[in-house]
Amino acid sequence: MLKMLLDPMGGIVITNDGHCILREVDVSHPAAKSMIELSRAQDEEVGDGTTSVIILAGEMLAQAEPFIHRNIHPTQIVAGYSKALQEALKVCNALAKPIDVNDKQALSQIVSACVGTKFSSRWGPFMVDLAVDSVLKVVRQVGGEGGAEGGYKECDVKRYVRVEKIPGGELGDSKVIDGVMFNKDVTHSKMRRRIEKPRILLLDCPLEYKKGESQTNVEVKQEEDWNTLLRMEEEFIEKMCAEIVAFRPDIVITEKGVSDLAQHYLLKAGVTAFRRVRKSDNNRIARAVGAVIVSRPDEIQEGDVGTGCGLFEVRKIGDEYFAFLEQCEQPQACTVLLRGGSKDVLNEVERNLQDALQVVRNLVFESKLLPGGGATEMAVGQALARASTEVEGVQQWPYKAVGEALEVIPRTLAQNCGTNVLRIMTQLRAKHAQGPTTWGIDGEKGVLVPMETLGVWEPYAVKVQTIKTAVEAACMLLRIDDVVSGMKKKK
Repeated sequence: MLKMLLDPMGGIVITNDGHCILREVDVSHPAAKSMIELSRAQDEEVGDGTTSVIILAGEMLAQAEPFIHRNIHPTQIVAGYSKALQEALKVCNALAKPIDVNDKQALSQIVSACVGTKFSSRWGPFMVDLAVDSVLKVVRQVGGEGGAEGGYKECDVKRYVRVEKIPGGELGDSKVIDGVMFNKDVTHSKMRRRIEKPRILLLDCPLEYKKGESQTNVEVKQEEDWNTLLRMEEEFIEKMCAEIVAFRPDIVITEKGVSDLAQHYLLKAGVTAFRRVRKSDNNRIARAVGAVIVSRPDEIQEGDVGTGCGLFEVRKIGDEYFAFLEQCEQPQACTVLLRGGSKDVLNEVERNLQDALQVVRNLVFESKLLPGGGATEMAVGQALARASTEVEGVQQWPYKAVGEALEVIPRTLAQNCGTNVLRIMTQLRAKHAQGPTTWGIDGEKGVLVPMETLGVWEPYAVKVQTIKTAVEAACMLLRIDDVVSGMKKKK
């Protein structure tokens, strides 16, 4: 189910994303604020599992409450929790199975498990393809070519995958562009709007006469001097345009302004110009077409001109004009074009897509999987229950309690299905008591199934990060014995 939130500015947010809900909620209690910080940390680190981490941390604290009442010291509880965390990570490592990142079908199956609980699950396979295609486009190997040591994979989803939301149409019209698009029209109406195999030049300097840094006054005593001043300005711009035109570009894109005179010279040379393009868009264009952003027109070299784009075209979508640079040979940056009925729908779909992108990114960095559907949590819980007999002293109870707290995930899944929670949980415990297995809960039918046959797997990085964050946060809050306010009381 979705939640509708009213933000302080009077806008509304419709979502079921844990992090998004907590970000909008106004909380004054300091402990609650630190819990909200958990979901933010989880979102920044792995991009998924934000709801799970809050539920788990809350359950860890709930399990610790009886120990506090029995006068077990928080330090002992924290020590037990820390030992349990180490054991849980070992169990997760043993359960993990590797995956080939180049196998698109396997990737799609995992991402569909992530999208399955979201608003956009109706368009499941379609959304999954959008996420997988866009991430695989921006992955690149840095150093260590040919499997050599010292290389690493770079996958900057935040910077090089741009999500462009345009209200109108339907979600089925969304697509990943083999290149980039940006919300700009050509500076002059007579410039070309469609060019095949264009030569693209990127600048971050203005194509207009240089203005003084501070206020400048010029005293002109003769009429000819005024004409000389104007001519010098014109000659300066003409020289700049001549330096650009010498490299025969078809498109010039600059982050600053383009004066009317510069437009005139560029139009005469058959060059299409765009002005005031965002820095982030310019970086994406550079990656997509293989160009280098130049700071001064007199420093342009042949190698700075991008030739990797197959087709440039300006199209009108809705009320706006968009420039498309498509059919790029090796697009290491891309744009996901999202269409939808309204802004609220688009915002929620974008949040879901971001989660899916992060899941693929995690798999690129760490190609290991764990079974979903509460199977991993139950397996870790059972392993901790067995191992707790070897822990000495009081710490045995908190150690065992971590395993019981982890069962909140399968229990919540069972509750969401509307099934008999007690019966399902007992059956699941019995399955896992026999040894390591991937049995979990089918989130749609509410029955037990092995996760291999259902195909619900989750990235190792997300699961491990969730458990780590939840346990460490619970430990931190348990160590607090008093809250001291640094603010004066209002009289």
